[in-house]
Amino acid sequence: MTLELVTGNHAAGYALAAAGEANRFARGAACGIYPITPQTEIVEYVAKFPFSKGRVIAVESEHSAMGVSIGAAMAGARAFTASSSNGLAYMTENIMVAGFYRLPIVLAAVNRTLGPPWNIWADQGDTLYLRDFPCIQLYCETNQEVLDSTLLAFRLAEDRRILLPVMVIMDAFILSHTQTETDLPEQALVDEFLPPLSLPHRLNFDHPATIGGLTWPRETLSQRVEIDEAFERVPAAYEEHRAEFRRLLGRDPGGAISAEATEDAETVLVASGTIASTAREAVRQRRRRGERIGFVKMKMFRPFPGEALLQACPNARKFGVLDRDYAAGLGGVWWHDLRAALQGRRDGAIVQGYLTGVCGGDVTPDMIDEVIDDLLERRSAGKPVWKGIDR
Repeated sequence: MTLELVTGNHAAGYALAAAGEANRFARGAACGIYPITPQTEIVEYVAKFPFSKGRVIAVESEHSAMGVSIGAAMAGARAFTASSSNGLAYMTENIMVAGFYRLPIVLAAVNRTLGPPWNIWADQGDTLYLRDFPCIQLYCETNQEVLDSTLLAFRLAEDRRILLPVMVIMDAFILSHTQTETDLPEQALVDEFLPPLSLPHRLNFDHPATIGGLTWPRETLSQRVEIDEAFERVPAAYEEHRAEFRRLLGRDPGGAISAEATEDAETVLVASGTIASTAREAVRQRRRRGERIGFVKMKMFRPFPGEALLQACPNARKFGVLDRDYAAGLGGVWWHDLRAALQGRRDGAIVQGYLTGVCGGDVTPDMIDEVIDDLLERRSAGKPVWKGIDR
């Protein structure tokens, strides 16, 4: 492997290109591209890559970028694209189509606040609002995790037990434009990790088929049930491919959740993305002071790993959830899903939501300490608490 100083966008572009090149002995690779800050460097990297058997197609919109990837995937190519914020919103219809067509497309998404007003800083609302779509979501904390998760995403998406799109997600600028040392695996290792794609339902001239035609309610319902069954298989399949990643590349891409000091913790802080780095250190400092506090980083959002979180926190009675997003009238999306996962499973548990870093604001160690202090003093949960407001 080669250790280089690269941005998160570079890491994502490298992984997408290497994964596409790994399919050169099958039906090749294809990517539809359209620029939008802060993900543009990803598609620029892919566009310059000298694929042995692949095409990168610049189009007029994000909707068409995913459309190109859908067409390529239906033909059996390894397909991928990238976007952010309102670009993802414009791509929404085709993200849904990719999921319902059971196409293993990998989408690199750089979290950016949805506008208006226009804001280019990190906010997870642009991906979390896709939470009801048949699309796996993985949130990354570091540039290395972006690269590793992107490679793993192809293997997971293309698993015949799954066959669903995967979104690999990072925070704008905090990762996308910040350089850190990152191991870039050689093409031979990527080739070994990613076997040639053989899509069972790809278009085939010898066996004509209609894709996306009108169906009756019974057939449509059957398809939804099959997708639900595929989602239920994701956690076990993810762990299998994670183990293979560790074996071949000698590094752990991370689990659906990562728990620290939760075995005896009565209070647990929950975070995702880059906020996890700050929250983890704040919890470690509180542990050194003798406080029984644990930390859980959520990497996988869909399917939501509620069971894994509960098993990792056997004694927790207070959960503080840090959300870098806001769903109007609801609060934080991670908080909402964690409450649902705990329903009827942990009697008397307090699950409190904290809106932190929303619209790109800084999340500082002092802010995390304020959250922990508030959580420790609580005797009941209340409405989500906004942090970092200056008005």
